Amino acid sequence: MKTKKMKKNYNPHKIEKKIQTKWIKKKKFQVFENNKKKKYYCVPMLPYPSGNLHMGHVRNYTISDVISRYHSMLGKNVLQPIGWDSFGLPAEEAAIKNKKNPKEWTRKNIKYMKKQLKSLGFSYDWNREISTCDPNYYKWEQWFFIKLYKKKLVYKKTSLVKWCTYDKTVLANEQVIKGKCWRCDTKVILKKIPQWFLKIRNYAEELYQGIKTLKGWPEKVKNMQKNWIGRSKGIEINLKIKNSKKNIKVYTKKIHSILDAEYIAVSVNNKILKKLIKNDKNIRNFIKKQQKNLISTENFKNIQNIGMNTNIFAIHPFNQKKLPIWIANFVSIKYGNNIIIASPKHSISELNFCKKNNILNFKEKYKKNFIKKNINKTKSLVQKILQKIKKKKIGIETKKYKIQDWNISRQRYWGTPIPIAVNKKGQEAVISKNKLPVIFPELLDFQNKKKMKKWRKITINGKKFIREKDTFDTFFESSWYYARYTCPKFKDSMIDPISSKYWLPIDQYIGGIEHATMHLIYFRFFHKLLRDFKLVKTNEPAKNLLCQGMVLSHAYYFKKNKKRIWINKKDVQLKKNKKGKIIAQSSLTNQKIISAGMIKMSKSKNNGIDPNEMIKKYGADSVRLFIMFSAPVESDLYWNEQGLRGMYRFLNKLWNFCYSYISQYKKNNKKNSLTKYNAKNEILLKLNKTIYQVSQDIEIKKSFNTAIAKIMKFFKYFKKNVCKIDKNNFLIIKTLITIIKLLSPFTPHYSYKILSKLKKIKYFKINKWPKMNKKLILNKTCKIIIQINGKFCCVLITKKNLSKKEIFSQIIKKKEITKKIHNKKIIKKFFIPKKILNLITEV
Repeated sequence: MKTKKMKKNYNPHKIEKKIQTKWIKKKKFQVFENNKKKKYYCVPMLPYPSGNLHMGHVRNYTISDVISRYHSMLGKNVLQPIGWDSFGLPAEEAAIKNKKNPKEWTRKNIKYMKKQLKSLGFSYDWNREISTCDPNYYKWEQWFFIKLYKKKLVYKKTSLVKWCTYDKTVLANEQVIKGKCWRCDTKVILKKIPQWFLKIRNYAEELYQGIKTLKGWPEKVKNMQKNWIGRSKGIEINLKIKNSKKNIKVYTKKIHSILDAEYIAVSVNNKILKKLIKNDKNIRNFIKKQQKNLISTENFKNIQNIGMNTNIFAIHPFNQKKLPIWIANFVSIKYGNNIIIASPKHSISELNFCKKNNILNFKEKYKKNFIKKNINKTKSLVQKILQKIKKKKIGIETKKYKIQDWNISRQRYWGTPIPIAVNKKGQEAVISKNKLPVIFPELLDFQNKKKMKKWRKITINGKKFIREKDTFDTFFESSWYYARYTCPKFKDSMIDPISSKYWLPIDQYIGGIEHATMHLIYFRFFHKLLRDFKLVKTNEPAKNLLCQGMVLSHAYYFKKNKKRIWINKKDVQLKKNKKGKIIAQSSLTNQKIISAGMIKMSKSKNNGIDPNEMIKKYGADSVRLFIMFSAPVESDLYWNEQGLRGMYRFLNKLWNFCYSYISQYKKNNKKNSLTKYNAKNEILLKLNKTIYQVSQDIEIKKSFNTAIAKIMKFFKYFKKNVCKIDKNNFLIIKTLITIIKLLSPFTPHYSYKILSKLKKIKYFKINKWPKMNKKLILNKTCKIIIQINGKFCCVLITKKNLSKKEIFSQIIKKKEITKKIHNKKIIKKFFIPKKILNLITEV
């Protein structure tokens, strides 16, 4: 092999650009349905085109690409698509600020971010690229909405909704975090407006039960979904109201607690309550005040047990005791019928409310005793209560869910228009299929009410109607994109049944755990809707879910007018003490700087690291390798450029080593001699062991950092022991090829370049994952645990059936052994064949 075919020095910038161009020309990653090959569908959550990738994006998409490339090397038909979640408020706000149409801003950002993704060498099938703001995409969700409407799975009602005063739009329950907007952190208020809802509660039980089938999903995500759905089994009882012909329905999952009921607690949003107290101004004012505080379920954790007595009584169904009805702000608006039958003996929250409002004179000493004594009633007691309720015909067993119907209306311009119109009589009409997609007019000043008013006028069947002005929640668009990836150019329907049957379900889905109770709930729900309309075949959209941690970086700020002004790390000068601890910060402008520590990279905190800058310095492969090596995939990654430099140095060392041997290698016929157990077998054994472990780490454990560590460890060992082999031995080239192949999913350009120089060498399929010799690992070797005085020291991998003497002769030369038995006499060797050798020394 001629030396000139492989450059002596590693130059990632020249290599990566050339190889990326070659991949694009050859359409290397474009795939089609192929029933002769096993498919593998890998989907990273699609990005929002904000204008620039951040390292969180890079981590997410590198994980996806490593998995995709690995399975491709196994010979599978791998689809890894990408698209853009391109509707939403940021584009609208930028358009208002710059007096441009949001479409222009969005397209510009997509173009730039697409270039960034390509520079990292991700193996996307760009032929399937979609954008949720493309009318050809959202046409089909309008079409699907109409189908849902006709099946009465969507409805419109005037309701109390969560309203962000800054973004001036409605938020779904899942988008309110601790009473604030999930996006802008503005305090959310309650507001009454007409809204469209999708009946996700109809699927609550199936969503709950389906969690059991999600074997490849993280337990944390599954538990979060269970809690959000909030399924409970209990009983609903009709209680009579004293001096009234009306009844009140009360739900409880603690059936045994009915016997000890002391009062009824009602949420401030209960409809029945409003009818009972409509003439009481004090209570009406109290309700209005408390409604402002009950924005999200998180508020109930720190509730102050504020309540008000309605002076109305319910009658206990068994003992006819009068139960005072209290308005209580600790009752979740999502629980049961927004009414609970309160038993202080069985609930700390019900006891605390009881004490705070002097409902009963409980003594403090009863608090723990009552709860411990009564918390676990026997099943027989519960059955007796149920029988009595059924006999009296005053209640039924039922299930309740905390999850609320999905509010899908948003008050935005840059979104998918809801394809409904209404006339003066309030009658609704759907926009016909041949009029889809419904598209807002392209207005620079889209807040111009006159122009929008003109557009909204429409004639349907000869009658005048007004178009709906609300748009879909952007989660609506991002709930089915994965299915459209399978057939992005299909024109006959929303989804091609043949393509979707081949590719779905997703084999590996990848994204942040922060989506557990928003996107991932809607994602599962929407899939079930698609199934029920016979657009997909499976019950769940994804077999496996991987949730990566965040990328963290140092952040700094100074205060101005009591506000935090975040500044870039480049503009900060740090002072450290002798131990390296930061003792002071000062900016170039001599302002007093405060460190916020290592926090999530974001534009708002000005602590992001530009991927382009890192690629220019070290190359895309070094960035990819570092981002996968630096932390377990589910953990947060602490950004450290020094670690990135370390990966770059490693690739240089390996490149130089490969160059020195590839340039002087001459083909020979020594391949067969390697199957025999000889002096070189230890290298061959460790090589096969590394193949096995790296394969397990990538495919089964998703432990990419340990996979890289094992490759690096083996290379270090091989480099040290290669001198034991003659330079032209086949084993050297075999080993180098294997190392490069193992790195290939992580460093595709680097590996492609080196492997392309080895095409003429026989016996190797360059694009295939290395095969291990199972017989060598499983049949001829075993692990012997080496102990010294009963304490673990190391593990020896050796041939089976070796004697105690033979094993001892191998281990006595190892450093970890010689250090621990230095100047000590071995008085006994305790040996269990194929398992343990314990060396007993003098004390």
